[in-house]
Amino acid sequence: MKHQEAAENLREYLKNGNHRVTPERFIVLDAALDFKEHFSADELYASMKSSKLKVSRATVYNTLDLLADCSLLTVRNFGDKMKRYESSFSKQSHDHLICINCGKIVEFTSEQVGEIYKNVCSKLGFEPVNYSFNIFAKCKNKEKCPHLNEK
Repeated sequence: MKHQEAAENLREYLKNGNHRVTPERFIVLDAALDFKEHFSADELYASMKSSKLKVSRATVYNTLDLLADCSLLTVRNFGDKMKRYESSFSKQSHDHLICINCGKIVEFTSEQVGEIYKNVCSKLGFEPVNYSFNIFAKCKNKEKCPHLNEK
C-alpha cells in the first residue's frame, strides 16, 4: 500500500465507527490519493475500471463519503452542482480559480486571502478553523478555452 499513514487513519476511522474494514476501501483510497486533479466519483470509478481494479461503483461512492468524513479527502463544489473530491492528506491549503466557460480549475495560494478570512472571523467573533475560496471567471485566452467558441 502506497499511502501507509492515510491507510492507518482510514483503518482507525472504520474501526471506531463500526464500519467494515475491507480491501476494496483501501484500493479506493489509493486511487483517490493518486488522482492528480479534482475528480467526481464517476471519474474515479472509470479510472479504476480502466486500470482493471475490481471495485463496484457503489463501493467507490460509499468509500469516497467515508474518506471525506475522516478528512482524507475534501469535497468541493465548483458551482456546477457536481460533487468533486481532492486529497486533503498531506496537502497544503489552497484556493481555486474556475473558468465558467470551460471548467478549467487552477489552484493557487494567497497570503492575502488567508489573512482576510482570519480578519473576518475575528471581526465577527468567530475562531478561524478552515476556509474554501473559489473565484469564478472566464479564460482570457480564447484559443485555449475550448468552450468559448461554442457559445
